[in-house]
Amino acid sequence: MQIRLSSLNFRLNGGTVRIFLSLFMVVSAFPLCAVSTRKVVDDSALRRVLKESWLIAEPGKVLSNIPKIYTLEGGGRVEVRTAEGREEFSVIFAREIGNSGIFPCWSQGSWQLTRKKDGGGAVKIQIFLRSDQNTYIQLRKLNNDKCLLDMVIYDAYFLKSLPISLPPMLQDERLKKIYADAFEWLYTAPVEDVLALAGEKFKRRYFEPVPELYRDSRQFIGEVRKRLRGLNYGDDGAIDENGRYVFINTLKGQSEKGELNCSGFAKWIVDGILWNHTGGKRLAIPPLKEPFGKRGSSFSEPFERLRDPYFGLDWTRNLASIAGKTILGPVYGELEEIEVQKWQFSDIILRDNQGKTSDFSFPGYLPDAGFGIEGLMPLLYTLAIDEPGYLYLASVNEERGAPVTPDNLRGTPRLREHFHIGILAPYFDEAGRFHVAVFESAEETSINSFKNHPGRYVNLVRVPIQAAFY
Repeated sequence: MQIRLSSLNFRLNGGTVRIFLSLFMVVSAFPLCAVSTRKVVDDSALRRVLKESWLIAEPGKVLSNIPKIYTLEGGGRVEVRTAEGREEFSVIFAREIGNSGIFPCWSQGSWQLTRKKDGGGAVKIQIFLRSDQNTYIQLRKLNNDKCLLDMVIYDAYFLKSLPISLPPMLQDERLKKIYADAFEWLYTAPVEDVLALAGEKFKRRYFEPVPELYRDSRQFIGEVRKRLRGLNYGDDGAIDENGRYVFINTLKGQSEKGELNCSGFAKWIVDGILWNHTGGKRLAIPPLKEPFGKRGSSFSEPFERLRDPYFGLDWTRNLASIAGKTILGPVYGELEEIEVQKWQFSDIILRDNQGKTSDFSFPGYLPDAGFGIEGLMPLLYTLAIDEPGYLYLASVNEERGAPVTPDNLRGTPRLREHFHIGILAPYFDEAGRFHVAVFESAEETSINSFKNHPGRYVNLVRVPIQAAFY
């Protein structure tokens, strides 16, 4: 059946219902092209055609609609369908991934309206500007003349509750008879017209990664992976400047097997990056243990020798400082150059085991500690966009100390201790998908396992990535 609307034609295929099982595994087989958000074919004309039957009809009528596929004249196909929850339901305009016949609700250009089942009131509109379920913009109703815009990236609000006013033309009384309120105008508004209302406050660059900028990062990660098989993990192990496996604490030699702990492994990474710049010389261990920058206080000072609370912080800062000075120049070894102390988002979304969400005000950078691990993913995403070509040495820390007990009436003073080091390499692949390669303790792990420790903090320092790694 043909539907003709002004200059756009839509071909309708009815009656097809799809079940999406293991969607990620299926979609990963198809390339997700990194298309500019400005070049995504707009589907506002289709939304105008379907407004009465899909967007403003009574909930029961909308939910009885059969999923249908439309072909846009400008290219690409859209499946219009519903999803039902306990108290809400959604109308989804899902774009096809390539020519795969797969229509995820988060593919680039997809548009979704959520309404209440009781009364049909609008809850929100979500628009996916790139093929990533973790990055989207969200619109919520404020009043009859305004709505609120959220920009969400990996559960962090890069914009939250930005008021968006009606375009001046919609003050026309004739148009007000067509659109009940500002939010209803959004049902059929072109996406670019909506984004224009936010002006410069909408940070488009976070939706438009350039995969070519991460070529060295991808090559570096591949080189590290090739060499992991020859490594062994062992407590307090590292390689000294002479190539000997030693114990970090005593500098005494190890057995013939040779082992690295998380600190020694981080040094192994940086030694490999600097190999071409140092003429094949490895870094000495003692300077890496020296205090770097101001940290601690008069309270923690007496425990420096007993508990060494800032070992990981000093070790990573020293490694990053040497790398920055060696590769980029002396000024790039200063603390303000190597340490990540800025963040771009305000609140984050926390999820419990039952899937319920709540907003949490993110405190940002804490001296001597870094960032709450709950905000690690959006922070790494931001860093990958803003400063491609870096990896980050992460010093994991938390407050530790034994509580007072009948057997230990004095307890142990609670101190923030930096007890673990990881290597985090955020990048985008050739298709524009975001990844974080995680290396720790002489092996590759995953970002999910690394950050699955609520309450911990991570202090991040920058190391320039070199494609060559030895």
